Amino acid sequence: MLVSEERAYRAVASRDTRFDGCFVTGVRSTGIYCRPSCPARTPKAGNVEFFPTAAAAQQAGYRSCRRCLPDAVPGSPEWDLRADLAGRAMRLVDDGTVDREGVSGLAARLGYSTRHLTRVLTAELGAGPLALARAHRAHTARLLIETTGLEFIEVAHAAGFASLRQFNDTVREVFATTPTALRDRATRRTAPAKLPTGTLRLRLPLRLPFDAAGTLNFLLAEAVPGVEWGSSTHYGRTLRLPHGTGTAELTPRRQHIAATLRLTDLRDLGSAVTRLRRLLDLDCDPVAVDEALGNDPALSGAVRRAPGIRFPGSVDGPETALRAVLSRGLPREAATRRTAALADELGEPVRGITENTRARLFPRPEAVAEHAARVLPRPSEGSAAVRALAERIAEDDIRVDAGRDDAELRSELRDIGGLDPATAEHVTARVLGEPDSLTPTDPVLLRGAARLGLAPERAELTRHARGWSPWRSYAAMHLRRIGAQQPHTGSEEPPDTEEGRE
Repeated sequence: MLVSEERAYRAVASRDTRFDGCFVTGVRSTGIYCRPSCPARTPKAGNVEFFPTAAAAQQAGYRSCRRCLPDAVPGSPEWDLRADLAGRAMRLVDDGTVDREGVSGLAARLGYSTRHLTRVLTAELGAGPLALARAHRAHTARLLIETTGLEFIEVAHAAGFASLRQFNDTVREVFATTPTALRDRATRRTAPAKLPTGTLRLRLPLRLPFDAAGTLNFLLAEAVPGVEWGSSTHYGRTLRLPHGTGTAELTPRRQHIAATLRLTDLRDLGSAVTRLRRLLDLDCDPVAVDEALGNDPALSGAVRRAPGIRFPGSVDGPETALRAVLSRGLPREAATRRTAALADELGEPVRGITENTRARLFPRPEAVAEHAARVLPRPSEGSAAVRALAERIAEDDIRVDAGRDDAELRSELRDIGGLDPATAEHVTARVLGEPDSLTPTDPVLLRGAARLGLAPERAELTRHARGWSPWRSYAAMHLRRIGAQQPHTGSEEPPDTEEGRE
């Protein structure tokens, strides 16, 4: 776990919401596991045990608390902090890899045997890959039960269960109730709106504070028309998912993100939610980040102006990599035009699930490799690098996903002709959600450092940034924002509304 047992019990005694998702508490006398902030009476210290994951608590025979719903909390920030096998595996499990490819597929992606992977995950997380995937399926099933009117056989199929019986048994065991009772209770709280088939409205929980305005501004500043859209209050984009396609509309509220998803295949719900959480960095520990960076006098003012700053991640590794190479060395407007031309020419239209008639998926690597020379104007070293990267991805010579080892991915990207170390670092950090990445050659970042009174030289900034570890990615976000003259607007947060729940 991220914290010691003594500190964990203090968090439970004080009902500290900052630790929700970092661990769960099993109460021996009731057989229930809870989130740290559960409003129930605090159990005696000798009567509790702590688990790093809900799957570990379920493996030990505990069932989910009906009052605090411990599976409906922000995810653990530990997976982004950890570059080891357990952290990489957990990111792939959350993306549904076990449901799609089995434990053997997960092990193959990570480069280990099934036996070794199971041994490591059991030792580190208290549960093996099957138990972790089962907990993920149970969470997806609850979302569908409570937010849709799907028949339970359809819910079971979409959540990844092999049969209706397996679905019913898992729901009863994990939640100590039946699917019917779960739906009835949700209906009493909020009558679900009648939505078109494939449309879901969810609440994505997050840790406060959350710099909503700054995060939206960052995403919209580099948005590709058709692939992404939005305003000062919301952000939308198309999604290429394992079983189909979709769109997402995200609107920050006071304590959560209201998400409207439109999916061609409901089996992609779990993957879509996981990827959107990574895109907005919702599992970040903002209190720890702000405390660490705020202790530096040079950054303290920036932290006060933009508390809860996020380091946006990626919903699609190949897309992030290709866009980074397309934009390399170009002004923002020129980079957007170049990327938009590629998406408009080679992207697939998204029809039937959105009213946005211009919505398109970002092109597949195969299409970019074959047609980029025709679409991109004036072939150059940059165009050659885009084609080279697309060909490597299309031929599966390089995988760009959240399960990769950071050093290996960075090295493979650097080996591609025309890709500079800064681009390789940027892609690796965004795709893996690395919290401790900083590129001291970025001119906007250096300009921001100079405006804060820091030496705008690569060597000096690298030396000073050691004090920001392990949160250098967030410090870089502050510097880039100041360097681009885009300070936090300080606008009021939008009002909270009830639009479904996660």
